[in-house]
Amino acid sequence: MSHIDPFFEKNHQNNIIVSAHGSRPVTGDTSSLHISSVLAFHRLLGNLSTAFRPVIILFSLLALPAGTISCTMKDSEPKQIIRIAENPWTGSSINAHVARIILTEKMGYQVELVPIDGKSQWPALAKGSIDASLEVWPSGRKELIEEYMSDRKLVEYIGLLGVVGKVNWYVPTYVVEKYPELATWEGFKDPRLAALFKTEASGGKGRFLAGDPSWVQYDRDIIRNLDLPLRVVQAGSEQAVLDALETAYSRRQPILVYLWTPHAVHAKYGLTAVKLPKYSDACYAKAAEGGVACEYPSEILFKAAWPGLKTKAPDAYRFLKNFAYSNEDQIAMLAMVEIEGKTPEAAARIWIERNQEKWKSWLPIE
Repeated sequence: MSHIDPFFEKNHQNNIIVSAHGSRPVTGDTSSLHISSVLAFHRLLGNLSTAFRPVIILFSLLALPAGTISCTMKDSEPKQIIRIAENPWTGSSINAHVARIILTEKMGYQVELVPIDGKSQWPALAKGSIDASLEVWPSGRKELIEEYMSDRKLVEYIGLLGVVGKVNWYVPTYVVEKYPELATWEGFKDPRLAALFKTEASGGKGRFLAGDPSWVQYDRDIIRNLDLPLRVVQAGSEQAVLDALETAYSRRQPILVYLWTPHAVHAKYGLTAVKLPKYSDACYAKAAEGGVACEYPSEILFKAAWPGLKTKAPDAYRFLKNFAYSNEDQIAMLAMVEIEGKTPEAAARIWIERNQEKWKSWLPIE
């Protein structure tokens, strides 16, 4: 058996690679030469006595161009951990899972989802303990946005999510069909009609069922300023509101709840938004003093990030800036979770599989 690989010889004097596929001079970038050399070297080792192999390996490594080994080690280093806020509502959780799956499985990052409410995330973003939040509802966050983004510049705006949201008061449509007056706030001024929503927890007044106490809510102010015989009762979570709605619907009972769009609940139940006085900037200018007496504004949802993310992980930063989809995209995933009973991760994976062209456009171009 020959000890020389017939497909590989190196002519050091002429700097020529000679192989069964022809010969060529080595000029410029020699990365392909390194690859060819390693492959041929592996074949050569197979023909050598095991006693000589350690010596051959040592001399060959010493002969590699400077930086070859260090570059290889650098390329194999794990990427930085990216931490994404997961706020206490389903839309935020879905967004976070879509981003996590793509960053992890398509871009090689480790990703942690951090459960945190919409208010507490601001100092966390400023410190870099969270890298990004993908669904910021601006209503009720004006002071935080001004402090952390405009004034101190500790949190960076990284673009619109693409989803437009709206908080409303909702009643089942069957309630409005029986009591048309309850389609507007004026109908609730009638104590007799408001009493239809009474529960033990509401203390003799009609119950207005709210959700997580960390949500931005002006309902107590609206009820007081419009002089309505209602009392806010906190359910504690989005799911608790949905459970109460399901119970009421199954019994055809009246219920008044805080919910929003986009939300999968609208695909499951017939709900009517109670018409409140029209939104105006002047109305919300009095929010700090408890003066809100009108409907919630439409919310153009946006994304925020720790400014250091662009240096820590430039390609992840560009990906999150590009991350955007429509109300219809999010509603499709919300329906999978709220109606079909899938987890947010499962819904995110289905959406990713069905919308490859869209999410591939978010990937940074090298």
